[in-house]
Amino acid sequence: MIKKLFKHYDYSLIISVLLLCGFGLVMVYSASMVWAVMRHETNSAFFFNRQIIWLIVSLVMFLTAMLFPYKAYRKFIVPILGVSIFLLILVRFVGSTTNNARSWIELGPFSFQPSEFVKLGLIIYLAAIYSKKQAYISNFVRGALPPLMVIGLIFALVASQPDLGTAMIIALTSGIVIICSGMKWKHIFGLVIIGAILFAGAWMSLSPEQASRFTGAYNPFSDPEDSGFHLINSYIAIASGGITGQGFGQSIQKYGFLPEPHTDFIMAIIAEELGLLGVVFVIGVLGYIVFKGFVIGIRCKDTFGSLLAIGISGMIGVQTVVNLGAITGWLPVTGVPLPFISYGGSSLILLMMSVGILINISAFVNIRKEQKTSYIKKDHAVQMEL
Repeated sequence: MIKKLFKHYDYSLIISVLLLCGFGLVMVYSASMVWAVMRHETNSAFFFNRQIIWLIVSLVMFLTAMLFPYKAYRKFIVPILGVSIFLLILVRFVGSTTNNARSWIELGPFSFQPSEFVKLGLIIYLAAIYSKKQAYISNFVRGALPPLMVIGLIFALVASQPDLGTAMIIALTSGIVIICSGMKWKHIFGLVIIGAILFAGAWMSLSPEQASRFTGAYNPFSDPEDSGFHLINSYIAIASGGITGQGFGQSIQKYGFLPEPHTDFIMAIIAEELGLLGVVFVIGVLGYIVFKGFVIGIRCKDTFGSLLAIGISGMIGVQTVVNLGAITGWLPVTGVPLPFISYGGSSLILLMMSVGILINISAFVNIRKEQKTSYIKKDHAVQMEL
């Protein structure tokens, strides 16, 4: 069976992911070398070395997810959901605070962000539960409401950390799965209205620090030394790059002007050093991964596999849009990393696991297609003999 899987893997998807990871590793080194020395008073390769460790771990998880049959996840939705909610509750009591958000759990020299893994856990849960409820998905109370309550609970736990960026990704990704689940459009429209009301309520309850992120995004020059500082320096980095960039390693903004340039603002450094060509390369490969994921979801005749592929693709796409929106001023700065590129272990491992599942679904789709084609050919041959 493993030999058959390897034969039917989508190698264009595998190459795309590995290409982004390799490119991201190089850019993490370039973007973090000055920050490591100036801010953390350590060697210039500090973040690069740590990212190599995370990349090795993520590659192991990637290969494991590629080999593990995606249909088996349906058997584990209860423990997956239970562990996800438990970790979100646990982080409220034992979590460490970074950038005013209690969203990390420390394990010795390393730390991880539970909300990252919750994103995948929720996608698996929604794909499993909505595929199970297909017979009565049009019944809002029986088919749609229970999963929505779970989404609301997880969203509230993540948003209260507060981690508004991840909460936004969870909400939008869940919305994509819901739209593709077969739910009636009038129910979806009602959910959009409810979501808009809840968003308005959340807006009214924002703390001054959270509200400043919106001010910094949409009017950064009103407070250039504080709330608008990140975005203004991101603008300078992007504008300085031009078409071909200043050259690899030649960024000026990473010299303390753009805070933590190796994380959520790494695309600004890519734009400065490699120009529009580097930006187009990253967006193009990410867009290809998302596109292929949706194609796999459409081709998959198993509802669970289809929703799972669409959910994973939607998550990667939404996270990319949120990150790019933040560095260009379209969306508030929320600390969302650029998929496969930004420094960070939790995000990288989660994304590699997710794409591993996506490739596994694709392999089973290709196997089924080959079997169907073989059956048609045999049937045609029999008819010719008769």
